[in-house]
Amino acid sequence: MPHGNDSGLMTTSPASGNQLDEADPRSPDQQPRRSRVRRRPRIIASTTLLTVVGLLLANAAMVSWQAAPATGDSTLHLDGGDIHVSQDGPRDAPALVLIHGLGASTEWWSPIVPTLATSYRVIRIDLLGHGRSAKPAGGGYAIPQQGRRVGQALDQLGVEHATVIGHSTGGYVATALAEHRSDLVTALALINTGPRLDTFISDGPVGKLVFVPVLGQLLWRLRTDGILRRGLSTAFAPGFHVPQQLVDDTRSMTYHALTATSRASEDYLAQRPLPDRLTSLATPLLVIFGELDQRWRSSSAALYRSITGAKVELVRGVGHSPMLEDPPRTAGLLLSFIS
Repeated sequence: MPHGNDSGLMTTSPASGNQLDEADPRSPDQQPRRSRVRRRPRIIASTTLLTVVGLLLANAAMVSWQAAPATGDSTLHLDGGDIHVSQDGPRDAPALVLIHGLGASTEWWSPIVPTLATSYRVIRIDLLGHGRSAKPAGGGYAIPQQGRRVGQALDQLGVEHATVIGHSTGGYVATALAEHRSDLVTALALINTGPRLDTFISDGPVGKLVFVPVLGQLLWRLRTDGILRRGLSTAFAPGFHVPQQLVDDTRSMTYHALTATSRASEDYLAQRPLPDRLTSLATPLLVIFGELDQRWRSSSAALYRSITGAKVELVRGVGHSPMLEDPPRTAGLLLSFIS
């Protein structure tokens, strides 16, 4: 039989006097202090290393988030109805908010978005009743309500300051937003936004019929691409081909959303002309007006010159929608103003 003790552990060799590496039966408190001291530096070093790695990973994630483009579509859930939003450009860049006009959608801005999004976070919003936003049968279409809703959407997106650009009716919403949230709106740009009711020319024959009670509802039910194109033709210079996307945008509206938004614009102007509202705001202002506008007298753009510091640009060769009719020139005017 092999010689050993009853525990089965090997004993110290008398010849060497060295103890073999075997488990120490003593409790941790009884183990030599030297082994505990030896382990402590390793624990501290490991903890420090993990902390540094964690901080580096967190910093990398933050940098990645900030550099990531704010590109894509989303739906924001707000009181009164969901709002559709499209975003392009760097997430941490200064914000530009684009608000379309009556019967339009975020698509009306598509031709100028690539140019703007190289240096800015471009946020396009479908107003209530338009595009892919909700189209409630009740209220919510008043211009001040639309303006507050845009402000709520920007709050959800984490936007604290923005230059707001509105086209036609969108210009009224942009102004209402500035009236309600002067902390949010740092500058305004209005594109073919009529300053007073008496400067309105016409919606054209189709536009007039649509707003006639009973007859307008019947016409809306029977609307064809041809009818809608004729109605949209006044939104451009004579001879401009109306893209199918714009026809589809108008078709997607309900009759109630269309007429309620139109009446809301008239009420907003009737209460107080736009130049008076903007004078009170003292917000940096750019006004762009197409010389061939068939809906508002282009000469009415001069009314905005009464506002201290306002910059007014009359664009030749285009009508009511310069961002679609001449995207490079429109984008250039906007970038020059913003920078």
